[in-house]
Amino acid sequence: MKLEQVAVQLYTLRDHLRTPADYRESLRKVAEIGYKSVQVSGPRPVSEEEIAEFCHEAGLGINSTHEGSELILENPAKVVENLNAFGCAYTAYPFPKDVDFASVDSVQRLIAGLNASGKVLAEAGKILTYHNHAVEFEKLEGTTIMEKIYDGTDPRYLQGEIDTYWVKAGGDDPEAWCRRLDQRLPLLHIKDYAVGEDGKPRFAEIGEGVLDFPAIIKAAEKSGCEWFIVEQDTCPGDPFDSLALSFRNIRDRLIES
Repeated sequence: MKLEQVAVQLYTLRDHLRTPADYRESLRKVAEIGYKSVQVSGPRPVSEEEIAEFCHEAGLGINSTHEGSELILENPAKVVENLNAFGCAYTAYPFPKDVDFASVDSVQRLIAGLNASGKVLAEAGKILTYHNHAVEFEKLEGTTIMEKIYDGTDPRYLQGEIDTYWVKAGGDDPEAWCRRLDQRLPLLHIKDYAVGEDGKPRFAEIGEGVLDFPAIIKAAEKSGCEWFIVEQDTCPGDPFDSLALSFRNIRDRLIES
């Protein structure tokens, strides 16, 4: 992994993206920390074209997005339009909204929808990925939903965006999942997992939790990962401080010499 492959998931800064002025200032702060790229997610107070311009002004590239779950399944042509405006090829299905993971039919409808939308994106030169949470590690008919999703979709039409925290929270192994998605893992959400004094799991800055990121990153690289995207769903204080700590730890401990 090289430092220029490390990006910020803007959902981390969602409370600082509410107005155009805040959006521009937040991007400036991200660049000031040292990041070179972002994944667009969260509020969009201006058009996709204007967000792309804000990123350009800040010296930041856009590597991918999270588009709405319903938009991806119901209007993939609009997703292609958005990605063209941002100048990137990747998006992720962010959350299985309104999917009943206790229902075989509901899961099969999701799988069919992902395949169909991914085909539309692929034909336009774009790539749909799947962003997991913990719920995908529940079992249905003896198999995890996660396995069903990847086994039931065409790799040409659905690739992976493994979220390391949520794999751990779901009771599975992030490194193993990075290996499993061989040549099917262009994006990785690097998000650390810690346990508080109350015994409850919490989100942590990279290097401040229990996840073995050297092993995870090595496995992801072998599977063809292009972007290592820092996300922290909740932060103990200022999210810019958390992003800065993650950046320093990545730079000092994880980057190739």
